[in-house]
Amino acid sequence: MLIRDVEVEGCGHVDVRVRGGRVVDIGERLGGRTGVDGRGGALLPGLHDHHVHLTALAAEAASVRVGPADVSGTDELARALGAGPPGEWVRAVGYHESVAGVLDRMTLDRLVADRPVRVQHRSGELWVWNGAALRATGLDTAGDGRFWRQDERLRTRVPPTRLDFLGVGRRAAARGVTGFTNADPCPPDDLRDLFRALPQRITVMSLDEEAPVKIRLDDLTLPPPAGLAARIAGARPRPVAVHCVTRVQLLVTLFALEEAGPVPGDRIEHGAVIPAEALDRLRRLGATVVTQPHFPVERAAAYAADVHPDDRPHLYRCGSLAAAGVAVAAGTDAPYGTGDPWEVMRAAVGRTGQEGLPPRAALDLFLGFPLAPGGALRRVVPGVPADLCLLHVPLREALDDLTADVVRDTFVGGQTL
Repeated sequence: MLIRDVEVEGCGHVDVRVRGGRVVDIGERLGGRTGVDGRGGALLPGLHDHHVHLTALAAEAASVRVGPADVSGTDELARALGAGPPGEWVRAVGYHESVAGVLDRMTLDRLVADRPVRVQHRSGELWVWNGAALRATGLDTAGDGRFWRQDERLRTRVPPTRLDFLGVGRRAAARGVTGFTNADPCPPDDLRDLFRALPQRITVMSLDEEAPVKIRLDDLTLPPPAGLAARIAGARPRPVAVHCVTRVQLLVTLFALEEAGPVPGDRIEHGAVIPAEALDRLRRLGATVVTQPHFPVERAAAYAADVHPDDRPHLYRCGSLAAAGVAVAAGTDAPYGTGDPWEVMRAAVGRTGQEGLPPRAALDLFLGFPLAPGGALRRVVPGVPADLCLLHVPLREALDDLTADVVRDTFVGGQTL
């Protein structure tokens, strides 16, 4: 295939030849039959979403959204959960206490009693079930119906959820995404079979041999640094990706990495709270922070109410990480955040003060290599896989808008998605 008249960084306006799934030649007026007329648009490496939860994202099509952007107050929540035929299971996602307060079994029973209901918290780590759901699954003795990090236990007790991987792949392709890193901490062995429905390239934490081992932390069961260091050492020689959403989780992780010894590819997932005094240690350890700079925008009201004032200046650092020499990349964390990397880029640019990024640096958050985000960037050069994103416009114009509307075509291995 010949992609004619495209803007390739470092080459100007050129033609790009693709053969056998790879870029084989770049130059002016290459001979051969034109497969795509680029009409002067930029040809970029495809975007890679460095932190996403693909199974949960695929389940969204069969779910009711009940987050702060979807419903407000008890009455609206009851209407959303009560829609549909009586008796059918309801799977609701995205809930936050700002909608209608803390949920438990009794609260849900007052809202909906004629069908099994399960509601997932926006964090993805808590499910709340009503009485009908508990009775239908033999869990009627499960107290208040709140299940913290028990997805594996619950999954076998509920009817299968329709997983729309085709829809996930199609929407991602329209945004120029050619790859995902799935960040579930304990992926089942058959996950690869499910992911075959996706046209994008998939890196699976913990499951793939070279991918980092995911370690999820919780303040209530947080190990001492020596205990976490032993767990990290047990994962070696592979890197680790440590889930850090509080100040204490980050500090314990940094001490543990120092004790275990860092290796290339170590990652801090989220880095929700990174105090300024931790920046130099992060830089010295060489760990990459894979962050979500859009969360302070998407969740501004909740963070203003829920986050301690001492932590608010340190939420989801981005620009200050780069300025301190810390490797930084981004993931959408979909479905717990937007699935659109371009929205994440716009949020990164729009952050106030030192956390804002120039538009080009925001784009680069999604151009790192899957196993080395935050390091060298992927480029369109001969020999690389033809995982490409063709824009309608030159790069300079695309950076002015940072919207998925600029994406014209997406290719994986030279095949149009």
